[in-house]
Amino acid sequence: MRQTVIILDFGGQYKELIARRVRELGVYSEIWPCDAAIERIRDKQPIGIIFTGGPDSVNASGHPACDMAVFSLGVPVLGICYGMQFMSHALGGEVRPCESSEYGTMDCQVDPGSTLFRGLAPSQRVLMSHTDYVFRPPEGFIVTARTALCPAAAMENPAKQLYAVQFHPEVENTRQGRDMLRTFLYDICGAAGDYNMRDYLDRVTEEVRAQVGKERVLLGLSGGVDSSVCAALLSRAIPGQMTCIYIDHGFMRKNETEEVRKAFEGRDLDLRIIDASQQFLAALSGVTDPEQKRKIIGREFVRAFEKAARECGQPAFLAQGTIYPDIVESGKNKSAVIKSHHNVGGLPADMGFKGVVEPLRGLFKDEVRKLGRMLKLPSALVQRQPFPGPGLAIRVIGEVTREKLNILREADAIVRQEIGRSRARADQYFCVLTNVRSVGVMGDFRTYEYTLAVRAVRTNDFMTCEYAPLPHSLLFRISNRITGEVQGVNRVVYDITGKPPATIEWE
Repeated sequence: MRQTVIILDFGGQYKELIARRVRELGVYSEIWPCDAAIERIRDKQPIGIIFTGGPDSVNASGHPACDMAVFSLGVPVLGICYGMQFMSHALGGEVRPCESSEYGTMDCQVDPGSTLFRGLAPSQRVLMSHTDYVFRPPEGFIVTARTALCPAAAMENPAKQLYAVQFHPEVENTRQGRDMLRTFLYDICGAAGDYNMRDYLDRVTEEVRAQVGKERVLLGLSGGVDSSVCAALLSRAIPGQMTCIYIDHGFMRKNETEEVRKAFEGRDLDLRIIDASQQFLAALSGVTDPEQKRKIIGREFVRAFEKAARECGQPAFLAQGTIYPDIVESGKNKSAVIKSHHNVGGLPADMGFKGVVEPLRGLFKDEVRKLGRMLKLPSALVQRQPFPGPGLAIRVIGEVTREKLNILREADAIVRQEIGRSRARADQYFCVLTNVRSVGVMGDFRTYEYTLAVRAVRTNDFMTCEYAPLPHSLLFRISNRITGEVQGVNRVVYDITGKPPATIEWE
C-alpha cells in the first residue's frame, strides 16, 4: 500500500502548493476538507497529516475545524499558519490578535536542537502572513522559533508527534522550508519515498486496462498539455482502442493544428481533425460580451463533438484530461469552489457513454508535464503556455472576425517567440487585440489601426500574479516586430497590472 500524507484544507490559498511540495519530496499527498470524517481518515492510514493555513480566526464563531480525534490517531501532525493556531486553540492554548500583523519575509530565530529544525542554521528567512498568533501554547508544547513580532513562530510536542509553524514552509520565500518539510516527512513520519512518476504510469496503465477492457474510448484532444498527455498515455495503455477528436474551432494559435497532427501521427490511435472554424465564427457573429462568447463556444463545441462521436461509432468510454487542481478548484473534494471546470461534474446523461476515463485526475500540472516527457511528447507541446478553451476568441476584445484572428495569431507568435528565447522570467505570456484603434504614421501615410496589448506575468499558482518586468530592450524588439510585420497594428502597449485587481486573461 502506497504511503500517503493527507492535507486537511482550512481554506488556505497555498493548499495545492503544500501538496505539490510533499509529492516533490517523493511522498504521495491528497487534499481533503478539514471536516473530513475521522473514519475516512483512519481508513486511509496516512503516515502524516498537515493542516493548511486559512483566512479565518479561531476566536470567531463557526471557524473551520477538524475532528478532535485527529490528534489521537497516533499520526504525526504539522500545522501551518492557521493550522498552528487551530492546533493551539483546540488543545487548550490561547490565540490572540497580533498587536502588529506580519506580512512578508521576516527574520526568524529557530532552535536547531528541535526535532523539526534539526541541523538548520539558527537564523532563517520565512514568509509570514497572519493577524493572530499563539500567545500561550498548549500544555506539553515548547516554543521552537520566534520573530521580532511573533514570540511563538513555531511549537512542538514531540511526545505526541505534534508540530506547528506560524510561517509558510511550502513557499520559496521560506529559504529552507523544503528542508523543514523533508524532516517532517522522513524523520518524523518515517516516509519511504515511494512516490514517483514511473510507478504512477505503471499503476494507472493497469487501472485503465482493467476499466476499459476491449472497448473503445473517445477523447476530445484540444492540443493543450493535459489532453495531449492523456492521449499519449492511453495510446500506450490501450493501443488501437482510442479515437481522438480534435475540433479546430478557428481560434488556435499559429501552426497549432499541424503541430498536434505531427505529435500524434506515429502513435497507435485514430486521430480525426475537424475544421469547424466557419461554424464557430458564424455563431459568434455580432457577439461582443465575453461571457456570451464563452457560452456560445461551449455550446458549439458540444454540438461538433457529439456529431463527430456519432460518426466514429459512439465508443463506450469518454476520456478526459482532468487533473487534480480541476477537482480541488471545482469543490469536488468539498473545498471552496474557486472556478468551475468543464471536465468536472459528471457525464451528461444523454451522451450514451458507459463511463469516463480520467488517468490524470490525481496529478498536478508539473507532474503531468513530467509524465508527458516520459511518454516522449515533443518538448514544445509539453511546455506549452496555458491556453483558454475558447482560445484566441477571448483574446480578441469585441466581435470576433477572421481578420482580427489573423492579426492576433501573427502577433501572438512573435510575442511567444521573442519572450521564449529571451532570458526574461515569465510564467505566462501572450497578447490581446484590443477594440481600440488609434492614429499612427507609417512611411508618409496616416494609419488608423488596432492597439495590441502584451501580457506577461509571474506566478506560482495562477491564483494570483504579478506582472513580469520585461527588459525594455525586449519590449522594444517585440513592438518593432509586431508593428513592422503584422498588418493592422500600429501601437503596442504593455499590461503592468497584477491579479488582483485584474485577472491574467482580459476576458
